[in-house]
Amino acid sequence: MEEQDQNLELHPGKGTGPTSEELWNEDTYTAWVARFGTPSEAAAKLIKEPSAKLYPLSSYFGDVQGKKMMNLMGSNGMKAVALSLLGADVTVADFSEANARYAADLAQEAGVQLNYIVSDVLKLPDHVLDGSYDIVFAELGIVHYFTDLAPFMETVRHLLSPGGILVLRDFHPVTTKLISSKGSTAKVRKHKVSGDYFDTTLEEKKVSYSKYLPSTGKPIDEQEHSVVYWRRWTLGEIVTAAASSGLVIRQLIEEPNLSSDVYDKGIPKTFTLVAGKGQNL
Repeated sequence: MEEQDQNLELHPGKGTGPTSEELWNEDTYTAWVARFGTPSEAAAKLIKEPSAKLYPLSSYFGDVQGKKMMNLMGSNGMKAVALSLLGADVTVADFSEANARYAADLAQEAGVQLNYIVSDVLKLPDHVLDGSYDIVFAELGIVHYFTDLAPFMETVRHLLSPGGILVLRDFHPVTTKLISSKGSTAKVRKHKVSGDYFDTTLEEKKVSYSKYLPSTGKPIDEQEHSVVYWRRWTLGEIVTAAASSGLVIRQLIEEPNLSSDVYDKGIPKTFTLVAGKGQNL
């Protein structure tokens, strides 16, 4: 996809008929509406309590008033708009025009400014990689999309200002690589060590845009999908990639299931890595 710097205004392409990409974008937008409501409805909830959408990231961000922040692969802009409501200057980078359009509408309804760059995050324009961001963050389902973590961490380093921090929160590799779980309630939940923690192979995944759509009535194998390749990284590989880029590791927090005291008890479900850019880098 051609890179373009978008500031809350996207215009659908014109032609004799919708392309598969346009249909994908339209369905993606509809999926966000199905999950969060219209941008107006979602904005009303954010305005009421923006900090609620940021848990537990806010404990690492601190006071964001006046901070310049970059949300890499920031999807529909929900976190970015919440941060903007709290006084941050936020930019989102994501490859999806549908995500950008929902984010633009959300920001408009919330009455805040939001910069949105539609781009592969590894191919950001030079004027963005200017070392001016106080905080760069990404969360939940990010690192497995990179078959090499070095370029991602280098991008982060170029974005950060001296003294700035990376906050990376993602699913814990023990859960994603090692343990398989079955059962939808705490009482019947069963866990099995069935994976290979040190497996380095790429996984082909079919990602359906209909995940949050109302039922289409079609069998799963007849729904539209995009094929991506995942690399499931170990925790050591992630931390080493950050350190190898020149970032200084400040915190590595391994987290239980934060939504329940009993569900998946004793198993690390997520982690948060905080790494800083030194004053001389």
